[in-house]
Amino acid sequence: MSSLDVLTIPRDSLPPLHPTLLRDAAETVLVDCACAGQLPLLEAAIRTAGADPARITRVFITHHDHDHMGCLAALKRLCPDARVLASAGQRPYIEGRRKSLRLEQAEALFPTLPEERRAEALRFQRMVAAVEPVRVDDAAEDGAVFPWCGGLEVVATPGHMPGHISLYAREHRTLIAGDALTAAAGRLGPANPQFTLDPPQALASMRRLLDYDIARVVCHHGGAVAGDIPRALREALGDAAALA
Repeated sequence: MSSLDVLTIPRDSLPPLHPTLLRDAAETVLVDCACAGQLPLLEAAIRTAGADPARITRVFITHHDHDHMGCLAALKRLCPDARVLASAGQRPYIEGRRKSLRLEQAEALFPTLPEERRAEALRFQRMVAAVEPVRVDDAAEDGAVFPWCGGLEVVATPGHMPGHISLYAREHRTLIAGDALTAAAGRLGPANPQFTLDPPQALASMRRLLDYDIARVVCHHGGAVAGDIPRALREALGDAAALA
């Protein structure tokens, strides 16, 4: 038997983040973390779930956005033996060998912004550029199934970013969606279009999720949604098509 806890990491002026913690007798697995400087909040959330942050054994990173891996380097200093897993497509960005795609997007958008938004935009660029790179230890590619915590299947869900992955926790019939989906007021939604680099591919990834036996979805932005997930996914696909 294993456990699955949806963590809540508060942010001052923005909605909270929701990493996922899974545990069995031998492993403590974290899916995504939080922003730079938020390690104390992440540690507190892990303790609230009844776990020891220093005993994390694996960390899956769905993609390299700052609010998913911003405090990963600090977490690795706390847990130096924890192994980091990500897709091959995301690995060079997580390791800092290629420039952040989010930073490239922000820089390309900057000349189009009105003057009153530019100071905030520059702060965002500096925050993204300051994320510490971390070595990826193990590949997490589409279809791979890891035995930990009742079975964790990697599901490729590109679109929000190339190489984005989600995880299907088989024992819990739970999809840990990263940013492939969002949630608000208990309703599933598509990836945030403002930050989705390939909307048609994001739609295709959403359609693929209908093939899974999912009873609950955990979104990094919005938390957990349970119930009739196939219906919720179809409604989210309708919302995404309307935005396209």
